[in-house]
Amino acid sequence: MSKAGRLVVLVSGSGTNLQALLDAAADPKFGANVVAVGADRDGIEGLARATRAGVPTFVEKLRDHPSRQAWDAAIAAKIAKYEPDLVVSAGFMKILGTPTLERFTVLNTHPALLPSFPGAHGVRDALAHGVKVTGCTVMLADAGVDTGPIVAQEAVAVLPDDDEATLHERIKTVERSLLVEIVGRMAREGWSVIGRTVRIGNQSEGESK
Repeated sequence: MSKAGRLVVLVSGSGTNLQALLDAAADPKFGANVVAVGADRDGIEGLARATRAGVPTFVEKLRDHPSRQAWDAAIAAKIAKYEPDLVVSAGFMKILGTPTLERFTVLNTHPALLPSFPGAHGVRDALAHGVKVTGCTVMLADAGVDTGPIVAQEAVAVLPDDDEATLHERIKTVERSLLVEIVGRMAREGWSVIGRTVRIGNQSEGESK
């Protein structure tokens, strides 16, 4: 049973999920602290949020390396410096490679109810398919695209007048809350993984949230 007290959070944009985690971690009862924030680009609000919170940051740009494999090794090394118990991919727009995935537990989110509508356009694809209910998923990252073991999911209704922007905004609100809840529970209660089943603390089989 692993426990997550030290978090490294990876971002590529505005960092709203990161901010939710920073806010939650301000309460000692949350059980986890963000010890570093990493990014794949400079000048983003996610890094600014970390700096304002006094959290160390690092940037590892893909273009600064001769190959994807070299970048994979470099970002894994940067993460390792902070000795995290859990890595949270919070809007990080790169697929992490074997050096990171084999060394750390990586938590990721997706704006759909996996395994439906994986990939970069989960909200758009759900709307195009005409579903009446979609939602968000918190999962453990693996080498695939949104294929890792599912930790938790929450449904979001699709309204008749929804477009991609309005639906995505409602999903993101639910996603932030669910991510904070799951990270906090993993920190306080621990978790285990058997095959594709992820259990937090004494969570009973079939409980998703």
